Amino acid sequence: MRPWLRTLLVLMAVFLIAVFGIAIYLNPYGEDGTARRLETHLQLGLPECNFKALTGKPCPSCGMTTSFALLVRGDVPNSLRANCVGTLLATFCLVLVPYSLVSAYRGRYLLLLSLDWLVPRLVVVFCALMLLRWAVVLWLG
Repeated sequence: MRPWLRTLLVLMAVFLIAVFGIAIYLNPYGEDGTARRLETHLQLGLPECNFKALTGKPCPSCGMTTSFALLVRGDVPNSLRANCVGTLLATFCLVLVPYSLVSAYRGRYLLLLSLDWLVPRLVVVFCALMLLRWAVVLWLG
């Protein structure tokens, strides 16, 4: 494995650790102690979702931040309710942190010869799941 790729794997792991650090910092529960489903990102000073503001309907990624924040607290049922694809993504990222660090340390990928064929497929599957979940939310909502 080339040095730049090993560095990239370490940087990716550091970035994901920072993402989970932010998720730990956020409070995904309301004043009454019930789990939120949306808008936890507002605690970071970010604006309301433009799609939701314009249409009154959630966008495909609405609830992702909340699902991450709930998952790092071990509240899996509420994480799934907030955004089940966000829960899958957070779980995948949790596994990716040690995988990236070990692969960078060893100088070769664990269990794989290359990520060239896997990454595009994972992106397509993730986007398809996110759109499918969004369709279900809009249909039920």
